[in-house]
Amino acid sequence: MMCRLAQLLALLLALLLHLPAWAHKASDSYLVVDVDGASISAKWDIALRDIDFALGLDGNGDGEITWGELRTRRAAVEAWALSRLDLTRGGPCTLQATALQVDTHSDGGYAVLQLAGNCPQTVGEVGIRYRLLFDLDGLHRGLLRLAIDGTAHSAVLGPDSGMQHFSAVAPSRLAQFRQYLVEGIWHIWIGFDHILFLLALLLPAVLVRADGHWRGATRLRDALHEVLWVVTAFTIAHSITLSVAVLGWIALPSRLVESAIALSVVLAAANNLWPVVEHRRWVVAFCFGLIHGFGFASVLVELGLAPGALLLSLLAFNVGVELGQLAILAATIPAAFALRNTRFYRRGVFIWGSLLTLLIALVWLAERALNLRLVSSIG
Repeated sequence: MMCRLAQLLALLLALLLHLPAWAHKASDSYLVVDVDGASISAKWDIALRDIDFALGLDGNGDGEITWGELRTRRAAVEAWALSRLDLTRGGPCTLQATALQVDTHSDGGYAVLQLAGNCPQTVGEVGIRYRLLFDLDGLHRGLLRLAIDGTAHSAVLGPDSGMQHFSAVAPSRLAQFRQYLVEGIWHIWIGFDHILFLLALLLPAVLVRADGHWRGATRLRDALHEVLWVVTAFTIAHSITLSVAVLGWIALPSRLVESAIALSVVLAAANNLWPVVEHRRWVVAFCFGLIHGFGFASVLVELGLAPGALLLSLLAFNVGVELGQLAILAATIPAAFALRNTRFYRRGVFIWGSLLTLLIALVWLAERALNLRLVSSIG
């Protein structure tokens, strides 16, 4: 029995080591562009780990990227970045790098490119074509803050939205709402730690624990009642902290937030294996949902939304997160209920799925809390 358990743990660990993209914050760059007539000035923050992934900055292979290593590859970095960004206003704009610096964001070091250029015309819409890491990482996003003759715009640039056009007129409220609704949906779908936390709480919803054993719930209504309480508590909690974080009322260190999110997944999965909280899991969802809200806020905070667009974008993003959650639940809960009395669900999905979730979350926790890199294949 112990030999079989060791083999299964080794298999789970091997699977874990082949899921490197789950262990870190999604890849983002931060692009601030000011177009004043025909003149362009811009600042572009690109994660050093992303540049290393694309170009191989770590010359001595020690896992650390130094200023010297970055400076040595400056020409290659600038050429690579500029080949993946195009601006137009009445035709293609010229763009060149004028300075290279280093800054620190919540998730590590970033190269900061200062850019300048000129466009053929002084009026008209501005087009942006962004494609920094899309060929290497489909989850990469560019967070854009754009000013056109004093009019502010913001956007999240992805593989399907990397080419956009902006006018000198402020975007409509409907367009803003639609944009951040979509981004809210996307953010929950790529937030693997948020998803695993929620699923760890909801997997027992179709089960009932009696006499130290799990058995299938007799009625779907009972399972949906549990799901409703957990999801509602999680929604209310993360909406509260998402709002206060974006409004700037409370700011917590990213490392603390990300570590606490990993810990929440650890505890939720461990509770499935060694039940401590058998009822009122909605209380757990609410308490840790407060922490998850700070994690959700990262995208909106980095975008630096204009005050006039802040509340609308916040509402749309929140609604998008909820729609994304509902889509996940719609895909999982009916199947879980249908399989609840099978050995496959109670042993394979619930027990071993919870164990795999626990192992993944422990790796996250160690990496985030201790600033380690346990999965070496991450770029």
